[in-house]
Amino acid sequence: MTLEEAQALVSRGPYLRWLGLQVLELGPDTIAAKASWREEWVANPVLGQTHGGILAALIDFAADFALLGSIGRPVPTIDMRVDYHRLTKQCDLVVKGRVIKLGKQFSVCEAQVFDDDQRIVASGRGAYITAPKGD
Repeated sequence: MTLEEAQALVSRGPYLRWLGLQVLELGPDTIAAKASWREEWVANPVLGQTHGGILAALIDFAADFALLGSIGRPVPTIDMRVDYHRLTKQCDLVVKGRVIKLGKQFSVCEAQVFDDDQRIVASGRGAYITAPKGD
């Protein structure tokens, strides 16, 4: 899959489009993308803090889409965990995902989210159904 094909796949989903995702890199088992900051991401207006649900969505996206290079399609999430490392304020975010184990029935992937100072703000790992369609 090319970078342009991956971007087209991302852009067809309304939620991923709303996140303002731009695919920066795509490898056989990795992906990197930038999410453009939106005012609607703010959970606490006093702090200007980005909502943890946005960070979790970015982790799920990057972990899932890291599989594009090997299976060519996004797949359902079975399980996911997220660790929040620091408060995230109003800035674009970069998320990087990679495949840990590619399996015939399910796969394990991880992702990290970085702020505009390249500090890690959240990380996570998920399990994804990679069985062939129809199984």
